[in-house]
Amino acid sequence: MAIDKLLKRHFWAVILALVALAAFFDAQGIMHVVGAGLGPDEKQLSAPGLMARVPPAPVSASPHATNAEAILARNPFDSVTGPLNLVPTADSASAVEAPPLDMSDPFNAPDCDGVRVLIIAASADPDWSFAALETSTEKGKSFLRRRGGEVGGKTVKFIGWDRVWMVNGNLLCQTQMFKPPPLPSGAPAPAPMPTGGATPVSDDIKKGIQRIGPNEFNVDRGVVDKILENQAELMRQARIVPEQENGKVVGIRLFGVRADTLLGTLGMENGDRLEKINGFDMTSPEKALEAYARLRTADHLTISLNRKGSEQNLDYNIK
Repeated sequence: MAIDKLLKRHFWAVILALVALAAFFDAQGIMHVVGAGLGPDEKQLSAPGLMARVPPAPVSASPHATNAEAILARNPFDSVTGPLNLVPTADSASAVEAPPLDMSDPFNAPDCDGVRVLIIAASADPDWSFAALETSTEKGKSFLRRRGGEVGGKTVKFIGWDRVWMVNGNLLCQTQMFKPPPLPSGAPAPAPMPTGGATPVSDDIKKGIQRIGPNEFNVDRGVVDKILENQAELMRQARIVPEQENGKVVGIRLFGVRADTLLGTLGMENGDRLEKINGFDMTSPEKALEAYARLRTADHLTISLNRKGSEQNLDYNIK
């Protein structure tokens, strides 16, 4: 009776033990089945091991392999050029390559045919040197150029104080100021050319410039046209020197300006530092030429300059 009571009292423990025992046997059976399915059989164990795949050896080129040499050699699309697979030889390469420019004796370079220098504004900085040039095909018309500019089929190589060296193809030539052209036989000797600086402003130009204030002027459009047409005289007005501060060009200093010259009539003084024209900085030759090119069509000009340390503007109304 005591055992029956004990079993009835703890019957849940008996049930739990039976469930755990059944779960253990089920797990053992499942592991046995899975192991039998995954384990190798004796046939697999006796089979030779797997070999790594090696790419097949390249097949030797056959006599009919694709090759464009025959087409390049015949060049059937261009009968003028000829074969396209020719290798240039040393002789042909040397024949194409141009010889270097001869700069050993520039002062004995031949004269530049068809180009004449009218006036030079030389500077210590070669990039700030300008020259007014005239060609034989357009006489009476001058061209303002600096180093690298082209005129008459030639390129300006260097601008000296009295001559301009130019390059035509691979040949160096020079055009010199104050050098009279060769005279025909029997012709009288010409009068010597004037070598002075700026000349006083002419009366017809002076009449077209009216000062209406300390720094303001009215200028006739015809006066501007006359000035631009005579670039040689314009370049005689002053000696320009680029001025630097901390290694950077800040403007161009004007020297040799007199009150009776064109620049003096326009209100400029000797020693002025020109900085801007209508907002164009005078800090590079390219900007200076760009400002100069716009003078003909401008209706108003404002020149910013530094005079004895103070900043000033000169205004010109072009009518």
